[in-house]
Amino acid sequence: MAGSEGSPKASKRFVPLENNPEVMTSLLHNLGLSKTLSFSDVYSIEEPDLLAIVPRPSYALLLVFPVNDTYEKFRLQEDKEVSDYEGHGEGEEVIWFKQTIGNACGLIGILHGASNGESRGHIERDSDLDKLLKQAIQLKPAARADLLYDSAALETAHKAAAVKGDSFAPAAEEKVELHYVCFVKSQNNNLFEMDGRRKGPILRGKLGPDEDVLSQNALDLGPRAFLRREKEAGGGDLRFSLISLGKGFD
Repeated sequence: MAGSEGSPKASKRFVPLENNPEVMTSLLHNLGLSKTLSFSDVYSIEEPDLLAIVPRPSYALLLVFPVNDTYEKFRLQEDKEVSDYEGHGEGEEVIWFKQTIGNACGLIGILHGASNGESRGHIERDSDLDKLLKQAIQLKPAARADLLYDSAALETAHKAAAVKGDSFAPAAEEKVELHYVCFVKSQNNNLFEMDGRRKGPILRGKLGPDEDVLSQNALDLGPRAFLRREKEAGGGDLRFSLISLGKGFD
């Protein structure tokens, strides 16, 4: 996926993950997220009947989209206005991971989804994910990135997930022009866009106490904004895909 520019450790690369609910769910379960949570496909963000089949509440949305000129121009302009994020510690509203491993944006995305908001309470005690998160919370972003880079547990779980899915997995060295971002709701009812390529977590707006990340308000502030930018720029590359993290189907 879109890379990890600016990292002194960008030599490590993973096989890209397929945006498949079963693949992403198996990876998180192997790391230690409770099996009561899983990813589900979101087939439409406009059709009420299709939205209605997605288990609610939705704790995180994982969006995959093409990295094109429209997006890159927007990203660089928005990042120019902010400083590098240095948050850490127990008082952090959301925990953000900088991506320093090539093609690991899918992994970073699901870590953001599992580590923030209501999902964090579903991490099994003493699991690999629990241990990793407890270490990461105390570290600033650069040290956090090193923690992920050096984690044997993450690399092993990622390798196991990368061979699953319905499509042929590209080589780790292959450049893939698709990228993952994650949308999460904080305990303060704020919607954040979480992307390891950016300078830190991005506050996209306020949600009501009863609104999840698949609510109309969250969709307007999050995924629909990507589509609006592409349409307004006259682009035709709308290869967007979305999965939701929440309670599994009964």
